Amino acid sequence: MSDAAELHHAPTALPPTQKQILYARQLALQANAVLPWQAQQDRRALSRWIDEQKAVARSSDVARRPSSKQVAFAERLAAGKGTNVPDECFRDRQLMSRWIDSHTH
Repeated sequence: MSDAAELHHAPTALPPTQKQILYARQLALQANAVLPWQAQQDRRALSRWIDEQKAVARSSDVARRPSSKQVAFAERLAAGKGTNVPDECFRDRQLMSRWIDSHTH
């Protein structure tokens, strides 16, 4: 089969669904990322772009969380002072660090 015949029988790219495009735009806004025009033309390409953005978001979320050592130390401090570590500190490394600093001085 010639190259021209293979191209003729190659499956055409399916356009993304409206739901997919809306979700991708939402992700782009949240991440302050550029949604490539070409990704918006092909369902599979847009799906890959969405998966990449979700992976980046997950990894950056994990990077913001306090370490297990910070959490353990904060909980020991709280127990010793008869208080609790605020919930928001468990979601943000810097908040946890500030809370620990304010309770050790």
